[in-house]
Amino acid sequence: MSSGASTVYTPSVIPVKAQSGFLARLLTPTFSDCFYLAILVWLFLAGASGWKALLMDGDTGWHIRAGEYILNTGHVPATDLFSFSKPGAPWFAWEWLSDVTFAILFRWSGLKAVVLFCGVLIALFATVVLRFAIWRGANVSVAFPLAMLAVGSATIHFLARPHLFTLVLLPAALWMLEADRKKPSRLLWVLIPVTVLWTNLHGGFAIFLVCLALFAAGVAIESWLGNRPWDAVRRYSALCAACSVATLLNPYGWQLHWHILQYLRSDWIRNLVQEFQAPTFRNEGQAQFELLLVAGLILVGRLIAERRIVEVLWILFLAHSALGSVRHAPLYAAIAAPILASELTALWRSTLAGARRSSLSNILFQVGQDIQPMFRRVSFWAPAAVAVIACIDAPIAWPEDFPKEAFPVQMVHRHARLLNSSRVFTTDQWADYLIYSFYPRQKVFFDGRSDFYGEGLGREYLALLQGGYTARQILERNRFDLVLIPVDWPLATILKQAGNWTVLEDDGHAILFRAAADRGALRASSDPSRTNEKPSTSRTNNRRTKAL
Repeated sequence: MSSGASTVYTPSVIPVKAQSGFLARLLTPTFSDCFYLAILVWLFLAGASGWKALLMDGDTGWHIRAGEYILNTGHVPATDLFSFSKPGAPWFAWEWLSDVTFAILFRWSGLKAVVLFCGVLIALFATVVLRFAIWRGANVSVAFPLAMLAVGSATIHFLARPHLFTLVLLPAALWMLEADRKKPSRLLWVLIPVTVLWTNLHGGFAIFLVCLALFAAGVAIESWLGNRPWDAVRRYSALCAACSVATLLNPYGWQLHWHILQYLRSDWIRNLVQEFQAPTFRNEGQAQFELLLVAGLILVGRLIAERRIVEVLWILFLAHSALGSVRHAPLYAAIAAPILASELTALWRSTLAGARRSSLSNILFQVGQDIQPMFRRVSFWAPAAVAVIACIDAPIAWPEDFPKEAFPVQMVHRHARLLNSSRVFTTDQWADYLIYSFYPRQKVFFDGRSDFYGEGLGREYLALLQGGYTARQILERNRFDLVLIPVDWPLATILKQAGNWTVLEDDGHAILFRAAADRGALRASSDPSRTNEKPSTSRTNNRRTKAL
């Protein structure tokens, strides 16, 4: 009987203990959970701007409407949906999967669901950076402040837009590469389907391909310098080739890659668009990026001496990208912070060789080491807390519309009927909001899709923005019926002095002009045939002029 009892009961005891241990770990809160929720609360629940800060960019509006179009029709658009200046022109909806994601969230719970999802991505980004640093061996006392510097550096892109996917995926993907190098695993090949997903979410997949190629090249150089086998080089070269081919799995094939290349190479874009220009280091976020930048470049010498070529290539490439275009600063911070944290930890450890165990430096170091394990696990508490937040309406100030501090919300809705029956000139940001508010009835002249509009239309838009000497001719040629612009634009002064424009409303922030009756202000603009007119024939590339 005892033998039989052993064969019957012993197998059932082991799984119960294992299951109990797993459930205990799952139900026990960790420091990673606390950090994640602290970021979420600090940025969006306790912050002065709250959730509406994520909607300070109007692109979110047309992303939602493009996603709804895809859900309604079942196909990704290949031609323009939103403009009267280039109706039916070829258009690359290259972030179509992000558009669909935003549209599904919007249908579920409006802008509340959109901003909550984006806030979750931002908190996840911060947590990935911190845990990546700790995984690399960084002391928590070093990893935490550097992760916070990375978060501060990335605040310029804390907006409800598709680039948040790249902000999370890039450090996570490079973490997977380093983990595989330490201990090869089949999990590495998951990066191939991830790349397919990434390609259809955001154009940042191109940055990952470059970092992957640099990883393979760095491993090759290190193998050559250390006279080691080249098996790893072949492994990562094969992965790089496979991921590159995987990016062709998008609705536009190789044409998407050519489009992105032309877009990024445009001198007109680089010279006139602020987010494509070098950082100015004039605000808190860019000052934090500057600290990481200087520290990372200083660190390069140490890494070269240690023959750590992969990290050298990553830091130099991302630093160069960030100095050329401030939009890449968050990506530099996301990768440089974990590398810096682990290297500074090694330096700190070396200084403790002759220090007393009771010294403050030694105690702080040991405390940081002791709590490391609590950052290496996750539990169900973070997603559970997010679920609870999602179920709460008041007193959380969820946005019901775009923020009135950045958009003429009340004026637009007071004149909704007039705007919908007119040809309107407005800012690219406010055009995004008109698309969000009134699509498909409302079409616009120039919106946030800066890769779509040609340089000719872009220069017309700039001339109107700057109140150039051709502004009046451009208004007449494009037969605008209404002009909705900020009160401090030079064009506002020009139209006030013109005899054929009337001020309909001026709220001190925005001003709405209407063309004189003798111009036929509302002359058939609601006629569908009118939306097929093309006021400009230019088709070269340009980039939007909005500031970050």
